[in-house]
Amino acid sequence: MAKPKLALIPSAQGSKFYSVLPSSGVGDFDFTRSGSATRINSQGLIESVANGVSRLNYPMIDGVVKGCPHHILEPQRTQLFPYSEDFSQTDWSKINITVELNSTISPDGTLNATKVLEQVASANGHFMFDNLGLTPSVEYNFSIFVKKLNRRYVALQNSYNTANGSIAFFDLDTETLVYTYSAGTVGTFVVSDAKIEKYPNGWYRLSANFESSASPGVLPSLVLADSQWSTGFSYNNLYTGDVTKGIYIWGAQLEQGSYPTSYIPTNGGTVTRSAETANGSGDAATFNDSEGVLMAEISALSDTVSDYSSIGLGNNSAFNRIGLGFQAPSTVYVYKHDGSNSWLPFETIDINSFNKVALSYKTNDNHFWVNGFKLASNTTIEDASNLTELDFQASYGGEKFYGNTKQLQYFDTALTDSELETLTSWVSFQDMAEGQLYTIE
Repeated sequence: MAKPKLALIPSAQGSKFYSVLPSSGVGDFDFTRSGSATRINSQGLIESVANGVSRLNYPMIDGVVKGCPHHILEPQRTQLFPYSEDFSQTDWSKINITVELNSTISPDGTLNATKVLEQVASANGHFMFDNLGLTPSVEYNFSIFVKKLNRRYVALQNSYNTANGSIAFFDLDTETLVYTYSAGTVGTFVVSDAKIEKYPNGWYRLSANFESSASPGVLPSLVLADSQWSTGFSYNNLYTGDVTKGIYIWGAQLEQGSYPTSYIPTNGGTVTRSAETANGSGDAATFNDSEGVLMAEISALSDTVSDYSSIGLGNNSAFNRIGLGFQAPSTVYVYKHDGSNSWLPFETIDINSFNKVALSYKTNDNHFWVNGFKLASNTTIEDASNLTELDFQASYGGEKFYGNTKQLQYFDTALTDSELETLTSWVSFQDMAEGQLYTIE
């Protein structure tokens, strides 16, 4: 197979996405982010990364780091909880529970997680919440890290102390979301996209989307339970507390949006992590207008965002460009725009898993490959021209790429079908399983 003209294999953090080819540095992407951010490091711990430094995020399977790291690019998000770790603050209302700070090692590897214990209260609820006065009819994602002490069940809720509310109920022993429930008038109190993610050392990140069209909007609550509730709202599931029973918690996060992003710590106020960009790779000498291959191994941050998310090659124009990417909930695509036509095959696939996507382009000879299979061809699109720059966005500046990238390659000649099959295939079953975050049993 021909040698790529440009190759990005994530291996270092810094002010750029560093390409291994070309060795001159022409292929490096300029990275921007205002402020710090967090990542999952090689030990599976949450680690802070300084202002303007890119992030290598390590994938986990069943709470264990597996495989090589990937670059992550995220949109702007604001952490709305003013105290994400200090649950002793009065911002957190504590109903029939007590909290003990610095009780065990948290997901960041330090002794700063909080123990939550029940108080004895006859036929009552045991929960905590932060009444932030949020806007009705806006979707928020509530997430928090939880570890079992000796209570098996825990719930994330909206508007606890009312008969109209929504809930995501979890079982820490079986590591499952047991059920979700939305009450009240249809559309008034809604929960969606709840999930449980396993982290090292017995920790889980629980998350769910909440929306309420009733005032005061979302009222994020964490609730303990002494047994598995029947499907329904916890307002009707009250019990006498046990002062020896509880859980550990750390890293609460509330953000406007339809999925949880990387953890944003706070200590006394809201914090905004700015949107990240990586652009400006290559030059006119790097790319071939008449033929070539653009290949990427990528995954989406979520399948709930409908915007296009592109990696684009062009000249800062809406025309004369090629690219690839994904659009939620389940499609990957490639495009080639010669000034009058666009070639845009869409294929349904799990975009939350890593997929190897490639566009081989040549005059009237274009092919779309995903995970070792040719999915589409087109013989009518003419050449693009004046290809000068590769960006994590469409070349005209839109369709910004937010997602994960394991590799990116550009060849300045078209490849054969056999070469494209090899380029986009998994080298082994183990490689495929780890690349798509599957567990082998």
